[in-house]
Amino acid sequence: MSFLSETLSRVKPSPTIAMTAKTAELKAAGRDVIGLSAGEPDFDTPQNIKDAAVAAIAAGKTKYTAPDGIPELKQAVCSKMKRDHGLDYTPAQVSVGTGGKQTLYNALMATLNPGDEVVIPAPYWVSYPDMVLLAGGTPVVAETSLQTNFKLTADQLEAAITPKTKWFIFNSPSNPTGAGYSREELKELTDVLMRHPHVWVMSDDMYEHLAYDGFEFCTPAQVEPGLYERTLTCNGVSKAYAMTGWRIGYAAGPVELIGAMRKIQSQSTSNPCSVSQWAAVEALNGTQDFLAPNNEAFKRRRDLVISMLSEIEGISCPTPEGAFYVYPSIAGLIGKTTPAGTVIENDEIFANALLEEADVAVVFGAAFGLSPNFRVSYATSDEALTKACQRIQAFCASLT
Repeated sequence: MSFLSETLSRVKPSPTIAMTAKTAELKAAGRDVIGLSAGEPDFDTPQNIKDAAVAAIAAGKTKYTAPDGIPELKQAVCSKMKRDHGLDYTPAQVSVGTGGKQTLYNALMATLNPGDEVVIPAPYWVSYPDMVLLAGGTPVVAETSLQTNFKLTADQLEAAITPKTKWFIFNSPSNPTGAGYSREELKELTDVLMRHPHVWVMSDDMYEHLAYDGFEFCTPAQVEPGLYERTLTCNGVSKAYAMTGWRIGYAAGPVELIGAMRKIQSQSTSNPCSVSQWAAVEALNGTQDFLAPNNEAFKRRRDLVISMLSEIEGISCPTPEGAFYVYPSIAGLIGKTTPAGTVIENDEIFANALLEEADVAVVFGAAFGLSPNFRVSYATSDEALTKACQRIQAFCASLT
């Protein structure tokens, strides 16, 4: 009998983290690998936020806090939700966790029973299905397609919902595709959800501020006020504020759910880092002036990557509305052979061959539930992106 839990057998390690770790190993061994696998901005945390953290340390704000966040940060979240979305929340309706991932995990752990289903559009962030499995639920994957720019349609959502459905997980702009839903597209989905009052909505808004070409972000409870009482709106400071290592995520929702999440957190990690919380207060309340120039840089990088990848025969690369990812299809490359003799039978083989033979690290599409594709993170320098795309072009041109 194995010493390990049976629960562990239901999940797998994060493929994105695994590829990033493999890239680091190869670099340490002297290989000139360009990593396009990590979902992490290369910008530094803004100075005002760093200053707030230093001030918190100097003021001795380094003790335990309430399990799910200091009152000042909860109030900052409330102010943000009102300012950006017109949604009214009280601090009792806010939970602060150690990164956005813990917030989602707490909610699933607090609500799922065996047999409960969770509808997840694919491509999806790699952790959604595994967190559902860890919490005892059943992921129900609804596949999108390149033809709809990887956006779920109302008919697809309707078909995926059953009497056992407890949650619908929604992510816009999306990781891994960057696809962003317009208000009209989101309203079509919320109309479906209004017909199924037993289904709750988990909206992952982590990439909200990373939007391009005039795309206007909106969140489900904002588009359909009738969903307010069964929506958990999740976000964090990791991406837009370049605070990935600070580990602060938050969620706003019904008091009973937030209380249940607090109970889970009180018996697992307890409070997030106190200093990080004070830095997050400044992030949400302070100047937002850096967002626009950062987005200009991201848009430039997006356009660079799309233009170079679109030149490759066999690759199709739609233009996303937000985030810092593109999700090209390699349908035209399946069956071809690399110079080293590897047959490209699927996107995982493609990604591994690209790393081994061309020193470029990407994440294969199967990790996100939709193939044959790969994810490129363009949250790195123009120079590195240009060099990486040239290597991808050369690698694909060498296939026979």
